[in-house]
Amino acid sequence: SLKMASDSPESLMTLCTDYCLRNLEGTLCYLLDNETLRLHPDIFLPSEICDKLVNEYVELVKTDSIFEPHESFFTLFSDPRSTRLARIHLREHIVQDQDLEAIRKQDLIELYLTNCEKLTAKSLQTLVSFSHTLISLSLFGCSNIFYEEENPGGCEDDCLVNPTRQVLVKDFTFEGFSRLRILNLGRLIEGVNVETLLRPLASLAALDLSGIQLNDMLSVTCRHLDISRDHLSSYYKFKLTRRVLNLFVENLVNLTSLDISGHTMLENCTIPSMEEKMGQTSIEPAKSSIAPFRGLKRPLQFLGLFETSLCRLTHIPAYKVSGDKNEEQVLNAIEAYTEHRPEITSRAINLLFDIARIERCSQLLRALQLVITALKCHKDDKNIQVTGSAALFYLTNSEYRMEQSVKLRRQVIQVVLNGMESYQEVTVQRNCCLTLCNFSIPEELEFQYRRVNELLLNILNQSRQDESIQRIAVHLCNALVCQVDNDHKEAVGKMGFVMTMLKLIQKKLADKTCDQVMEFSWSALWNITDETPDNCEMFLNYSGMKLFLECLKEFPEKQELHRNMLGLLGNVAEVKELRPQLMTSQFISVFSNLLESKADGIEVSYNACGVLSHIMFDGLEAWGICEPHREEVVKRMWAAIQSWDINSRRNINYRSFEPILRLLPQGISPVSQHWATWALYNLVSVYPDKYCPLLIKEGGIPLLKDMIKMASARQETKEMAR
Repeated sequence: SLKMASDSPESLMTLCTDYCLRNLEGTLCYLLDNETLRLHPDIFLPSEICDKLVNEYVELVKTDSIFEPHESFFTLFSDPRSTRLARIHLREHIVQDQDLEAIRKQDLIELYLTNCEKLTAKSLQTLVSFSHTLISLSLFGCSNIFYEEENPGGCEDDCLVNPTRQVLVKDFTFEGFSRLRILNLGRLIEGVNVETLLRPLASLAALDLSGIQLNDMLSVTCRHLDISRDHLSSYYKFKLTRRVLNLFVENLVNLTSLDISGHTMLENCTIPSMEEKMGQTSIEPAKSSIAPFRGLKRPLQFLGLFETSLCRLTHIPAYKVSGDKNEEQVLNAIEAYTEHRPEITSRAINLLFDIARIERCSQLLRALQLVITALKCHKDDKNIQVTGSAALFYLTNSEYRMEQSVKLRRQVIQVVLNGMESYQEVTVQRNCCLTLCNFSIPEELEFQYRRVNELLLNILNQSRQDESIQRIAVHLCNALVCQVDNDHKEAVGKMGFVMTMLKLIQKKLADKTCDQVMEFSWSALWNITDETPDNCEMFLNYSGMKLFLECLKEFPEKQELHRNMLGLLGNVAEVKELRPQLMTSQFISVFSNLLESKADGIEVSYNACGVLSHIMFDGLEAWGICEPHREEVVKRMWAAIQSWDINSRRNINYRSFEPILRLLPQGISPVSQHWATWALYNLVSVYPDKYCPLLIKEGGIPLLKDMIKMASARQETKEMAR
């Protein structure tokens, strides 16, 4: 099935290619004079490997923000005796005239140059070196390839101002390209005569003339013809009439694929509507709703009708149709236009967004894969990033979850993070953050843990912030540090996590606002300090206690807030070296008063008692204050513990009992021992499935047995332990 197929691991070939490209010096190459890459002399690579190296290199430069391009990369493939190239796909600014020149001795069969705006007429001459082998060629969007620089004769004043002028090359033709079968001249600049250019090519099978100003019907005979255009762009002289469509059908007898997307139909090419609506939907040419296509010998494999009125007709004589009528047509459009036509693709993805949001997507895996490809292919295109990230949010939500493989979901996460890296734009950032909320956190984000945290902290550290993004980002940060290993928490702490959360709290306090951001920030600090002394210390060093007191004073009624703050201080109190910093009259009074708190059930009182239990455990000599008296606080702790319902359901989550268990084998503070015993008793009796195994695993049983024998332990503590 599709699902199983997409969950298979990457091939060894793919993994090796990726590794070599990221470590060229350590694998295939050495550095000459500290700057030029050279292939090791004993390396001989067939085209299967070389093609993959070149195509993957282009992909990495385009989609991976940390991958560094090499100026001399293409020179590695200059000698066909050691490296063979056959089929390569080059894009955008990655390729320049000298790069093509470097590989001119190769016998290329397929060369796709897409939007390579840095290529000039020098590269047209290089193309001639491939003329005897090329079967497939694309020059889509290479807007300068027909221009050469002309030096004006003699040096007058003009030389200084404009030493080189761009001149259109008019004498180039495909003479000698005898094997060429597939040609893409999409977005060819005006002024180049297409008719002349194509004249030598007698046996073209596929021709793409999308987005080109055509003057009239060309006398071409091919099986695949693309004359689509963007219906929003400039005025086109060439108009589609009934006569033109009839000529296509008559002249192109072997036609299997035709794209006329974006064209305005000048005359009515459809059959009368009564007849059109009749019978079962059919792809038979004889029943075609588009009259000129009744002359086809067989249905077309593909018919591009995106943004034309024809796509909504009933009988269309093609197996695959691109249009905006339904999900199938929209997906066909995204598939057909992603590589070359981002402006059309973004409008098609927008239609998919509506389908996923309002109806149900029936071809989910295909839809996801297509959106991922579009986002990867056009990571610098704002429209695609906005519409694509919005569509991803709906395509990854829980209703579709079962159908998605781990590998596919990881691909989604990668493109979402790419979008967040490339775009500071509010809509993209919000869409990306919302999409991440559709994943199980931290589990599904663990493979990109560092990167996702850095991106979120980056969002939260921006001086001007969108409220909704701030709220989602803090929620994600909190979820990411919940239930993860300590080394993860330490790493995130070092990235400035603690400082960032305290700054957010400071800001909210200044506005006298206690909202979700405030509560999530304290919750995140509670999570990140759990059994992580370095982060606890950072909290104290960055005036965390001052903010704690101010929040307590400013928001006396906010129960959730109090619980989060006290949970965090419980973590700080577990660190012996930091406890002296909590030993002030002010703090001890605050903790003692919170023992009587009824906020969030027993949670605030319980956590306050936990903080004091650790402080009491340091003994009488550590009590360096006159007020309040130690005995008085101990009495209040006993009273608090006795007031709690032993069957209370809890709002707390322990990964380890270690900090509680260390309070059992001691006689310094019986009340601390009692608090620890109460905590264990409550957790194992209310949540036996979760906590009984943990108590046994961490050696709690012998500790309890020993404590029952201790003379210093209180009778009720022993009862509970028993």
